[in-house]
Amino acid sequence: MSDEVYYDKKEQLQIVRNSLLPEEQVFAVYDGKDVGTGFIGLTDKRVILQDNSFAGGRVAVTSVPYSKITAVSYASNASVFGRFTEETAVAIHTSHATYEILLRGSDKAKHTHDVILHYMVYS
Repeated sequence: MSDEVYYDKKEQLQIVRNSLLPEEQVFAVYDGKDVGTGFIGLTDKRVILQDNSFAGGRVAVTSVPYSKITAVSYASNASVFGRFTEETAVAIHTSHATYEILLRGSDKAKHTHDVILHYMVYS
């Protein structure tokens, strides 16, 4: 994995950095496009999701360790020319829930998918 950190919004990156465990490394923080989802953060230990539409008007930050993820997928509507559209959803499946986030661009979705898959397979 690269030492470079990819992110859309500096304030979201700072939220993730403030929640890191000792020796945990952040790789990316991507802004969610759909209503309610704040962002998805990827570290070497877990996926961090911010949900802005949590019950009672609260904001929830959820951590999902890679060891608890059972599957990851991404999906986009293909255009007439076979290219992915600019909005691509990533779904993270656990035994108890599925977390889905719509990202701004298929490149960010593919990166998210590939990082999660890497840590699912090699951890």
